[in-house]
Amino acid sequence: MTCIFCSFLYSPGSHDTMTYCLDKNSAVSGNESKLVKFLNKCMPCIVRPIIMKWSITQVLTVTEQLEAGVRYLDFRIAHKSSDPSTNLYFVHMVYTTVIVQDILWEVLKWLETHPQEVVILACRNFDGLTKKLHCHLITCIKQIFQCKLCPRNVVPTLRTMWQRGYQVIVSYEEDLEVLKHCELWPAIPYWWGNKTTTHALIQFLELMKQMGRPETFFVAGINLTENLRYILVHPFGSLKTMTLRSLPCLKIWVRKQYPGPQKECINIIAGDFIGNDDFVRDVIELNTKINPQLDCPSKGSGPKNISFSAF
Repeated sequence: MTCIFCSFLYSPGSHDTMTYCLDKNSAVSGNESKLVKFLNKCMPCIVRPIIMKWSITQVLTVTEQLEAGVRYLDFRIAHKSSDPSTNLYFVHMVYTTVIVQDILWEVLKWLETHPQEVVILACRNFDGLTKKLHCHLITCIKQIFQCKLCPRNVVPTLRTMWQRGYQVIVSYEEDLEVLKHCELWPAIPYWWGNKTTTHALIQFLELMKQMGRPETFFVAGINLTENLRYILVHPFGSLKTMTLRSLPCLKIWVRKQYPGPQKECINIIAGDFIGNDDFVRDVIELNTKINPQLDCPSKGSGPKNISFSAF
């Protein structure tokens, strides 16, 4: 049985999963430029609302995203430089109001009520994490998910994962830590176009397809990215309006994709504001191109009971 995640099944993902709970009162991330930090310090009343408008990529909670059908979660993890504790947060320009450990428990709670579902947790960024904090994070992951963690020496077919009770694949963007722990998988490549227009983003994705897909998990990001020039030209805009304007064209591109192990096939597709425009449904229904008997829900029925048992 072929590894369905690597070669066949399309899986929907959310880009910057945790930005629905960014803290408008938190410090700017240590990864941001000195200019952004300076402007935020000098003109917080002006700069902070702009930061928030262009940092939020999701509005659904992590549980709501899972209920909607998302199976790839993009976790950007960081530690606040001014925080003496071991608390870890999610980050996208600013930090979240919730800590990482609480969200991992929330994911576990959802998995326990959905025993045949499998999720990929992509742990990335690691701004401010020391070796000690990496150790703390990995210990939390192991303690929370325990036997639900799929080791990387297992070929992750759904049949194998169901038989062994595996429900979680953790990719970890720190090679040295991956080598130490069999429960961690190498970082999953993310095709990030860094484009402000839909046309340019689609061109980038098509170019990446022509170059050939990785042999294992990878993500095609259909998220647009603002830059300073774009923000100045659109002073009353936001990432949400930018995204919603792009969805009709991106929807057409998504529906043209085909699952499979061939060079130009896509694996995971991740986007912003995944609750809009039937994104999750469109991605999942691509799987019917290789198996028409796949149990995808009809329109309006909701994607909660999607079954991949046909594979």
